[in-house]
Amino acid sequence: MKATLILENGSVFTGTSIGCTEDKVCQLVFNTSMVGYQELLTDPSCAGQGIVMSYPLVGNYGVNEEDCQSSRVWAEAIVVRRLSDRGSNFRCQGDLNTYLKQNNVTGIQGVDTRALTKILRNEGSMNAMLTCAEHFNVSEVMEKIKAYKVAGKVEQVSRSQPESFEAQGDSRCHAAVLDFGVTNSLVAHMLSRGCKVTVLPANTGAQDVLDGGYDGVLLSGGPGDPAENEQIIGQIKALYESDLPLFGIGLGHQMLAIAAGAKTVALPYGHRGGNIPVRDVEKGKIYITSQNHGYVVDKDSVDCAVAQVSHINVNDGSVEGLKYSRPNCFSVQYDPEGNKGPVETEYLFDRMVAIMGGDK
Repeated sequence: MKATLILENGSVFTGTSIGCTEDKVCQLVFNTSMVGYQELLTDPSCAGQGIVMSYPLVGNYGVNEEDCQSSRVWAEAIVVRRLSDRGSNFRCQGDLNTYLKQNNVTGIQGVDTRALTKILRNEGSMNAMLTCAEHFNVSEVMEKIKAYKVAGKVEQVSRSQPESFEAQGDSRCHAAVLDFGVTNSLVAHMLSRGCKVTVLPANTGAQDVLDGGYDGVLLSGGPGDPAENEQIIGQIKALYESDLPLFGIGLGHQMLAIAAGAKTVALPYGHRGGNIPVRDVEKGKIYITSQNHGYVVDKDSVDCAVAQVSHINVNDGSVEGLKYSRPNCFSVQYDPEGNKGPVETEYLFDRMVAIMGGDK
């Protein structure tokens, strides 16, 4: 079946339908990862988005239950150069095309993803519609595309009730995770370090967190514009003004920075991939990181009396981490739990466990 991708700038790409055939309007972004398509589809940070995979062959190792990063698929659509008909891997439990159909993801293959990626890189991420209709009204389609906005996604992806997970082995500490779009990998990393984890809804009040008896709080990653979450930022500010250890990741890093007086700005096309170099200023080392975000903390808005830039993006010089003057408070923009290759940034979880007293 024919499928058509219409971009906000008027560009049109045609190909063959994969996945479901429902019309989808989304924010179109590109990701440079060679692997990890299932992790991306199930990452809450992708809510409301269509993903262009720049690597030309997708689906070659199939899908399995273990690689899911949440309880469901969040991406709206996927664009690939070629979809593998079957997966070849000892962990494979099914093929990607069937998985897309089962999870209501509209897709298209046969697209020149290199040309499409260049458009998004040069003009920035933009809205788009993916349709399998033979005929459609261009003016109506463009109206829908331009009206679309990724908004209110944190409330959509967050848990509605607290959920606790017991530590692997003896429990050394108890961490709360505010769920702005938490991944299963983040929870697993803390559990493996002997930390009991309680995941809390995004709208949990600061006083409830402080009264919970937790040894520290992780602010998870998530989707959308951090500045729109004013009520959540207010609660994070109250946590910041306490003495509870705080560790922000991704969206949590951005909202923590806003709560401390900084500002965030939108990137033209975001940082999305598994090979992005970041320099740890204190260690003087460069780490290869996994990232999936469209906003960053504005470096010029960071008050040096409040926080110091601890990590810098090697490619564009943007802020990738902050170390706060307030004790036991730090954050990073990238995903230390997103291991599509190197595992060298896991030291951040060790640091958090240590400041919560879990190393004693």
